[in-house]
Amino acid sequence: MMLANNVLSELQSVLLHSNFTDVVKTEGVEWQAAMSMVLGKQGLRPPWPRSPGEAASWQMRQIEKLLRQAEVFVISPAAHAAVMAAAATLEPADLSTLDRDRDVIVPTGLLVLPEPIVVVNRAGSLSDTAAFGWQFVTQHQLFPTAQYSGVRVTTFMDRDGPVQPAEWRLAVSQARASGSPLPPLVPDGIYGMRGDACQAEESSETLANLSEQHRQMQKALTHAAQWRAQEVPETGEWGGGRIDDRYDDFAGRYMFAFWRLIAQGIAAADRPRTASPVPAAASHDAGSAPYDPEVRVIRLAAPSPRATDTTAERKGRVYQCRWPVRMHKVRQWYPSRQEHRVIWRGPYIKGPADAPLLMGEKAYLVDT
Repeated sequence: MMLANNVLSELQSVLLHSNFTDVVKTEGVEWQAAMSMVLGKQGLRPPWPRSPGEAASWQMRQIEKLLRQAEVFVISPAAHAAVMAAAATLEPADLSTLDRDRDVIVPTGLLVLPEPIVVVNRAGSLSDTAAFGWQFVTQHQLFPTAQYSGVRVTTFMDRDGPVQPAEWRLAVSQARASGSPLPPLVPDGIYGMRGDACQAEESSETLANLSEQHRQMQKALTHAAQWRAQEVPETGEWGGGRIDDRYDDFAGRYMFAFWRLIAQGIAAADRPRTASPVPAAASHDAGSAPYDPEVRVIRLAAPSPRATDTTAERKGRVYQCRWPVRMHKVRQWYPSRQEHRVIWRGPYIKGPADAPLLMGEKAYLVDT
């Protein structure tokens, strides 16, 4: 309830100090706009809740529905590393090219990570994201006709993860003492992602401008949230480093990268296994994990062989080593579909197969 009230109040404050009223030509709509930009994007149909408590109750019902209906995925460490690398290349506007009907693997899913990701939010506090859930929704914006296909993304933090401030430990112990212990995965945030590929055909310049507008909005919201900002405590660490989520878009970037890498074939999901009897080893081992044929594993797919350089590319140069090419994002044009799509190339090894591997930042060639 406090989180919903804080987010809505801060967004309303930013809109009050902007030219929003001049754009929509209606006085006093800032609170309604804040509701639509937060709850409408999450799939809530107007009329909007009359209190943060009503909003929180609605969100809890959606999370319960997610956990009842979701297909469960567990991502391998290697595939998770690839998603993290891809997510780091994304700009805010890239997310608006998402086509949920073509990109998203199933309409309702829960993705469990191999380890928590420590995220620093714009108020300076830490959370450890251990899972992402998603659901298809219809987004409802300020005007009645503004309805879009979207995806609601819910982040879950690790109850026993690396971030353990004193107040959290107290809440966990009190819940356990009351007979209602907190679950291992605790809902932490809900986001709305538009999924109708609304900006898929915009130019790179337009997408760059949209990304900058997003950053400016998030900077204004960060300024509005300064009253509840706190010094980041040294209470946890992720092996790959903390994620500074200053623009409040890490969850969207991670999920976009996850879905697109599967669609691109860089990551692959096991096919659902048909129900079968519990393996004998599991049935006799009381301490083993329950056998669940419905859990699917996301693994890094075997890399496709990379074509060697053409004769024209080889002419005039000889490489003396091999070197790794980092994952990088491109907007690939598909003539058959007449559209651009964000894809990733790499990581891969470039250079002659029999040359030594150079694990540095530079590669050298010798002109012939």
